[in-house]
Amino acid sequence: MPDSADAGLQSLPQDNPFHEAQWTTPFGLPPFERIRPAHYGPAFDAALAAHAAEIRAIAADPAPATFDNTVAAMERAGIALDRVAGVFYNLTGSHTNPDLQAIEREIGPKLARHGSAIYLNPQLWARISAVEAEGLDPEQRRVLDRYRIRFRRSGADLGADDKARIAEIAARMSELGTRFSQNLLADESSFTLPLESEDDLAGLPPFLRAAAASAARERGLDGHVITLSRSLIEPFLVFSTRRDLRARAYAAWTRRGETGGETDNRAVSAEIVSLRAERARLLGYESFAHFALDDTMAASPEAATGLLRDVWTPARARAADERDRLQATIRAEGHDFDLQAHDWRHYAEKVRRAEHDLDESEIKAYLPLERMIQAAFDTATRLFGLTFEELSDVPRYHPDVRVWRVANPDGSEIGLFLGDYFARASKRSGAWMSAFRSQERLNGPITPIIVNVMNFAKAPAGESTLLSFDDARTLFHEFGHALHGLLSDVTYPILSGTAVSRDFVELPSQLYEHWLEQPEVLRTHARHHQTGAAMPDALLHKLLAARTFNQGFATVEYTASAIVDMTLHLSAEGEAGLDVPAFEAEALRRISMPAEISMRHRTPHFAHIFSGDGYAAGYYSYLWSEVLDADAFDAFREAGDIFDPETAKRLRTFVYGAGNLRDAREAYTAFRGRMPSLAPLLKKRGLAA
Repeated sequence: MPDSADAGLQSLPQDNPFHEAQWTTPFGLPPFERIRPAHYGPAFDAALAAHAAEIRAIAADPAPATFDNTVAAMERAGIALDRVAGVFYNLTGSHTNPDLQAIEREIGPKLARHGSAIYLNPQLWARISAVEAEGLDPEQRRVLDRYRIRFRRSGADLGADDKARIAEIAARMSELGTRFSQNLLADESSFTLPLESEDDLAGLPPFLRAAAASAARERGLDGHVITLSRSLIEPFLVFSTRRDLRARAYAAWTRRGETGGETDNRAVSAEIVSLRAERARLLGYESFAHFALDDTMAASPEAATGLLRDVWTPARARAADERDRLQATIRAEGHDFDLQAHDWRHYAEKVRRAEHDLDESEIKAYLPLERMIQAAFDTATRLFGLTFEELSDVPRYHPDVRVWRVANPDGSEIGLFLGDYFARASKRSGAWMSAFRSQERLNGPITPIIVNVMNFAKAPAGESTLLSFDDARTLFHEFGHALHGLLSDVTYPILSGTAVSRDFVELPSQLYEHWLEQPEVLRTHARHHQTGAAMPDALLHKLLAARTFNQGFATVEYTASAIVDMTLHLSAEGEAGLDVPAFEAEALRRISMPAEISMRHRTPHFAHIFSGDGYAAGYYSYLWSEVLDADAFDAFREAGDIFDPETAKRLRTFVYGAGNLRDAREAYTAFRGRMPSLAPLLKKRGLAA
């Protein structure tokens, strides 16, 4: 149904699209073509004022506090603000420009102060505390509980001076998170490695040459360039036979945010760590890590670090064996240099070809983007009965964005799915899912508008964009997140979709990756981009046999990042101020990090933990959720059918559709019948003894 704005935006000029009570666009999509940067400032101001008035009315209500007049009233409030912010923050990540970045720097602290004014309001907190749970249904009890947790974790129980300081910290943290993100984007979008001669292109297969030429054209350059888009730089590090160019590209990739000048993130990250530690202390926690994990499945840093430790030891041993095989290959080629980090991917590909007779270029030919999108959709159809209808004449924020209507088997609308697949200079790196509108029923039946954003290297016009197997896995991962948002079936916005425990939110996405690796799916959808022929069984078997190849490396680079994140936020010295890169180096020394492997995300560009609090002291969550997803997929194996209807029904009911209706442990147990063990994860990664 069309989105609606409350009366707060009716005061805007009529030429401001946010003025409209309802967008008359198809499916209530934002009218992207009509929204200009100048519209956001007035829209934010009007929406903030309207929400503040709504909150004042709730807090000052003379009637005794009830769930409906206090908690549900808060859930009904702020629709206008959600509407404006939903459009704005999606665009600042996926298609930004200097005007939007300037607004982002200004509005972030305003929103932080606005949030603090709500959660530190003693009158409002008194009413929420007074609401009786007796007589509420289970979902309402959950909503009440989540509000009380949110208020306490925001400082509602603190004294006046500490509340004031908490509010100052929140505003400053918003400034710093925005600065970190914009610095990182500036470093990523400004770097190009020109490939000016045939010698510079040595070793690059046709698909990579085409992608590098496309990247040059997009920037108005001639020839070929390598950018810091992962879908360009990683294959360059794999295939380029120019060791000097690999070293230059790798240095730029690993030193983002650490290049000096205005975009350097070292001081920014140090201040963020300090403010987090201070906030945790004011809230009564031993460290920011203790604060962050208090409301998660892990519940404590000790539990999370225990898991990381259990995985680190076998992963490091496996990586050492992998390193020795790579070094032997270097020697066999007649070279006398020692393997370095910028060599690893190049020689790993050579070893993979030798040991598994597997060529990355050969695989990519069978993984065109269009086929992999259809594979993800078909998996959802077979699991949940969903249908996908692509829409052509609908608003979109960039010409590359595609839109599908998602429906149940009976044709009833579930929501819209937007796919934004290609890298561009206006988009931050990485891949993510977000929502322009989230599912709920309190304000009417509201269907979700979900977007997946990727950074694949776009093929030249008329040619197919080819994915690596890792790219295809990323597509399935993010579509798993998208399904978590699309299939949400809750009444209250606070419980909707992905609003779950941080170390549970990766379960739906990582579990969905498993279907990509199934022969049944690959035989159907992995087809040659030119001939349409299915991937030969021999190649399919080699691909699947090599799934655990190089997993020591992959596990070490990820786990090292998670360990540094956790150690950084456990540090007793955080509040006093740290040299964050030096702290990183010392943390890696203590765990004997292999010199030939770098962290997947070094601290100056670790957006997961510094662009916001989302994954701070929480990067371990991917591994925690992987324990869950490895065990969860075994439920389908045990049923004897990877699309078993009964198992899929439980999965939709208790995981994909349940939002935050229940505690994460309770949700997983309701699906699986028990909590998981570590064994399936170690087996999946090839790390089992």
